[in-house]
Amino acid sequence: MSAVQGPEGLSPYLAIERRDWAELGNSSDQPLTEAEITKLRGLGDFLDIKEVSEVYLPVSQLLSLYAKASGDLHQNTEGFYGQRATRTPFIIGIAGSVAVGKSTAARLLKELMSRWEGTPSVELVTTDGFLYPNEELERRGLLSKKGFPESYDRKRLLQFVSDIKSGKSNVQAPVYDHLAYDILPGEFATVGAPDVLIVEGLNVLQPPSVGQEVALSDYFDFSIYIDAEPETIQSWYLSRFEQLFETAFLNPKSYFHQLTSELGRQEAIERAAGFWKEINLPNLIQNIEPTRSRATLVMQKGEGHRVERVQVRKI
Repeated sequence: MSAVQGPEGLSPYLAIERRDWAELGNSSDQPLTEAEITKLRGLGDFLDIKEVSEVYLPVSQLLSLYAKASGDLHQNTEGFYGQRATRTPFIIGIAGSVAVGKSTAARLLKELMSRWEGTPSVELVTTDGFLYPNEELERRGLLSKKGFPESYDRKRLLQFVSDIKSGKSNVQAPVYDHLAYDILPGEFATVGAPDVLIVEGLNVLQPPSVGQEVALSDYFDFSIYIDAEPETIQSWYLSRFEQLFETAFLNPKSYFHQLTSELGRQEAIERAAGFWKEINLPNLIQNIEPTRSRATLVMQKGEGHRVERVQVRKI
């Protein structure tokens, strides 16, 4: 996939091939073991110690540099304005399609950044918790568009991130249960006052919605888009669905449990292909992929979830 192009073929990004990007991490020791990496890996995703060392370790180093620079800037401007506000969390947004590996990347970067000096406290929130409950989605006729921008309580999500960026502590976020495929009523995750907050979700780089002046990404200090060709992502999506069909969906508490009793394996895969074609691919094309150019850094994946190139926005 080519770099994001501007007028006359110009690009705001510096494209770095994997072999050159990997050289940037050679000066640091690998802080994670193979066992720790295995625990962080998502279902259907690929991640080994080589991928971590060559790709994600340099990304975490770059993030730590940005976080330190942000802290220094805050301290300097605080003195300039004569304010005495405490330092607020450095916020990182991670966007990309369903099944592209956002969750794995977010968990991994959380662990890596917590090992760097200056950012020992790192917390992670996914925007799944800000989806409307299924009952509300059904009332609005949006259940078949779950994951589209309009299926989120964007006002509540904006308020949550705004509170964090304002320096508030113990801010609560709703909790989403992937097994139930719904919000858990009355359950919340509490974010204290971390050095870094990672916000991961499909549409975190969306521009402001109608009637809003502020976008969620306006609160981000750094943003990452995880990219791959749609056909490749589709194969990952179907592979993951097949694994879930043979494991999690067998649980009677699973929202998709009924599929395991009604459909055979091949029929289930065909149903999943329909979900991709009718829901996830249109969402990717219409809403997610157009936000790629808003990211500070783009990780371009090839076959096997391996990152082949990194694009970093020019400073």
